[in-house]
Amino acid sequence: MAYQQTSPVYQQQLGQGQQQQQQQQQDIVSGDQYRYALTNFRIAHEKVEQQRTQLEEQERQVAQLRSRISLLEGGSNTSFGGHNGNTVDDFSIKNSASQLDKLINRWAADVIRAPPVPLQTLCNAILSDVVSGMDINRIQVPEATPMQVQSYLRHAMAETISEGIINCLIVTNSTEANIQLTRIHEHIFARDPTVASVWRRQTFSAAVDSCTPDISLTILHEQVPELMRVLNGKIPASGGISILESAYTFSRMLHGSGSASNDAFYRAFVPELGSVLYPRQIELVKRCLKSERGETDRVGATIFPGLVKITRGGIVPGMEENMQTVVRRAQVICECALGGASMFSMPTSMSSMPLYDAHLQTGILEHAAMPNIMPTMTQSIPMMAGGMSFQAGYF
Repeated sequence: MAYQQTSPVYQQQLGQGQQQQQQQQQDIVSGDQYRYALTNFRIAHEKVEQQRTQLEEQERQVAQLRSRISLLEGGSNTSFGGHNGNTVDDFSIKNSASQLDKLINRWAADVIRAPPVPLQTLCNAILSDVVSGMDINRIQVPEATPMQVQSYLRHAMAETISEGIINCLIVTNSTEANIQLTRIHEHIFARDPTVASVWRRQTFSAAVDSCTPDISLTILHEQVPELMRVLNGKIPASGGISILESAYTFSRMLHGSGSASNDAFYRAFVPELGSVLYPRQIELVKRCLKSERGETDRVGATIFPGLVKITRGGIVPGMEENMQTVVRRAQVICECALGGASMFSMPTSMSSMPLYDAHLQTGILEHAAMPNIMPTMTQSIPMMAGGMSFQAGYF
């Protein structure tokens, strides 16, 4: 029996048991060592939590600082911006203008489809509003076609949007206050374009949210009173969407958002009926046969206004001038594509139309050609991109 207990197998098992017992003794630490390690872990955890709290506080302070800077710079509403919410670019202008153009076209088509008055009466009312100095009672207007009247309707709406909304800062419900604010902006821009940009965006951040029916009616009766009379005072709309409301949203996108050049702002222009076609300022939406034959053709109707970006620049400090660059040409139908007889080709009617004076290219343009909301002053005509001056009657 004693020999069996001291066999090699028994000794091997005994050795393994001793090794396991020694390993268990090594895994067990004393209470002091355990408390020391636990204290260090708690201290490290508190340090990490403290750093996380400090980083969160720094992020909050940075966010507050950015919001204050944005407020001082006239931070814009993200709903009227471009892709990133606070800038306006050519792509966003093109998309918004295209949507507005479709609304105007559908509205004009609906009016022609069910006119409230005969087409000739509707045509006379439009021409009385859009042609300066024209007396329909003294001029025999040629018989109007549905296509002509529809184009004239779009022209009248283009002028209304240009002069009544885009070129006038619609900030309040008061027309007089909006005119004064527009004049203030012009004076600030003449002194410092950057300050004017901040002032404009800051002002639009507190502007009215929408173009109310009262504001729309005021603008329409001021711009196209005869047309509103024959339309029985009905606000132009298409598919339940007010055209002037959409135009106001388009205007807020232009004026209330930042741009790549913060010292610039946008203005709209509408070529006059019967004026000469200038390729740098207009874009024909239909084929012009006269131009292809080398003959002179004229504007039949402007179906959507053009846009220019106005900046201040000059070689001599203190002698800066307004530089105007076309960013979107006016959409125009020429007289030959419009069809029918043109009243502007009649000698009796041309005498009552404001004609283009060639010497104005290098002379002084009276501010009467500008919207009546602007301060009365004279200024030299700036050069367009490509070295071409703007022509009289476009602004």
